[in-house]
Amino acid sequence: MAQGAPTPLTSLSSEKVVGLSTLFVALAAFSWGLSGGIGGILTGQGWDPVVVSFYRGAIGLLFVLAWLAIRPHGSGLASGRMWFWSAIAGLGVAGNFTFYFLSIAEGSVAVAATLMYCAPVFVYLVSFALGLEKPTLFKWVAIAMVMLGVVLLTGIYDIGAGDVTPIAAGAGLASGLSYAVFIFGFKFAAPHGSPQAILVIAFAVLVVILFGLGDPDQTVAVLSTPSWPLFVILGVLGAGLSFIFYIIGLNHTAPAVASIVAMVEPVTASLFGVVFLSETLGALQVFGMGLILLTVTALSVYSSSQKQSVPPQPRAD
Repeated sequence: MAQGAPTPLTSLSSEKVVGLSTLFVALAAFSWGLSGGIGGILTGQGWDPVVVSFYRGAIGLLFVLAWLAIRPHGSGLASGRMWFWSAIAGLGVAGNFTFYFLSIAEGSVAVAATLMYCAPVFVYLVSFALGLEKPTLFKWVAIAMVMLGVVLLTGIYDIGAGDVTPIAAGAGLASGLSYAVFIFGFKFAAPHGSPQAILVIAFAVLVVILFGLGDPDQTVAVLSTPSWPLFVILGVLGAGLSFIFYIIGLNHTAPAVASIVAMVEPVTASLFGVVFLSETLGALQVFGMGLILLTVTALSVYSSSQKQSVPPQPRAD
């Protein structure tokens, strides 16, 4: 046997690793989808979206703290740049959680989840403005298609007949924009520290911000409410295990595959809204939702394929 030739066992093990990584990404997306539905139940009960977001982030903080304690090496906690960009990521995730649940409270889970899925479009627009990405015809057409999907989904072309309120639509788009801020913060913090350390700082910033913005009475009332199990499940699925699963899964999952698998989130959230919250969507809204999901996924796959086609550049050192 030639030296270095992979054995069937080695190949099988590699395939299993890739399969498990993709499963982790899918579980994360599924958990985020369920968290949207659970958030819809809680906001429907009258809980403040800020308070719901606070507990989601606070419980998530406990999980990433445990992750950091188990794997403390290479944390980068001594890096000022890591702290700065992690704090920016924290601002982004705080806005993402809050605007997402506000959009659900004012509209529906399906609309909120789909609008949040527009985050890659905001990333592209900011990247164009900063010179980080080169605009192409394909990217501009994709962005235009997403905008058309937003128009159809929200019904803003017919204000009088639209089922989606301006607050619901605006908050949904703001959640996507906030998620884009989280993406940039995490991306720029990553070279200076470990993912678990970055998430610890980000969630800590979220907790501080939302604790100050939330209703103090409701924040305390959660501890004795019969609905507290839903808050726990929301935190575990929506911020605890899901972020850990997603980051671990990305280690051996191609970006294009991860982009496609991520569609599990809005689909799960939409189905939850239809089945458990009796939400409905018109034909044009369903078409707009499909247009957004397919276009954003295609845009992400195109972007990852372009980056993979660029040959590695020689290091200056």
